[in-house]
Amino acid sequence: MVALAFDRGNTTPVAAGYAGAFVTVLIWAGWILATRHSAGTALGTIDLGLIRYGVPTLLLAPVWLKTGLLPRKLPVLLLALMVAGSGAVFFQVSAFAIHSVPASSVGILLGGSMPLATALIGITVFGERPDRMRMLGFAAIVAGVAILLTRNLTASASDGWIGYALLPAAATLWAIYTHAFRRSGLSPLQGSALIAVWSLLIHLALAIFFGSTLANVPFQEIALQITSQGILSGLVAMVAYGFAVKSLGGTQAAAFTALTPVLAMIGGAVLLGEQIGLFEMLAAIVTAGGVALSTGILSVRT
Repeated sequence: MVALAFDRGNTTPVAAGYAGAFVTVLIWAGWILATRHSAGTALGTIDLGLIRYGVPTLLLAPVWLKTGLLPRKLPVLLLALMVAGSGAVFFQVSAFAIHSVPASSVGILLGGSMPLATALIGITVFGERPDRMRMLGFAAIVAGVAILLTRNLTASASDGWIGYALLPAAATLWAIYTHAFRRSGLSPLQGSALIAVWSLLIHLALAIFFGSTLANVPFQEIALQITSQGILSGLVAMVAYGFAVKSLGGTQAAAFTALTPVLAMIGGAVLLGEQIGLFEMLAAIVTAGGVALSTGILSVRT
């Protein structure tokens, strides 16, 4: 009955929202691993951005050509917040950080900070009032992030501290996008198309000024990034997350991103050969446990 329910004032089934959230989480975990892997190649963050937004720009050309680059009914400020929050600015900040931070830590800091930042904006700006169970979930996510940061701040090797600081900033950008898209009136496809084309234009400008190394990268590596960055992360995940936001609401949709830590930790160990310590495992488990509460699944229905 719940799975077939519809949100008030919304024509998107709740089931589609949950499905979109889970698909997004799976793809994001893969995106973290692919971006982390690219640190050992000649690909820079500008090159990754060209791939990330070039593919969906081409595939969604009929959509953004129809809406126009500046839709008349969409405030320019909302569009700018969406492009910055999940487009070019978010990508450059997060990709730079991921290159210097292990995948398991990225999953905790980025995936864990997203629902916290989204909830904080929802509470302070839009007057949202999460119940006690969801607040407990947010507290668990804070604890998981604190465990990880305590471990890394006290470790002898802390060269990647800038990356650890930038990941919560990237999560805040995504939280801004979440609320902006929720209020934009755009469909998931329209939002994804506009973010992609504007982000591609920004990355083309960056490539003109700072250069690109795409011509010197083996085809196999480019193909991997096209699949992960362009098709899955740049298109499928954006549309899936859009459905989740429209159906579940910004705060609840963002809460699912905290499932990313466990997936990123497992993927980092299995695929990238990263060493996972007790603190990282504990932080991932606590953070992931928080999402089960922060989604409101266990909240009392009135």
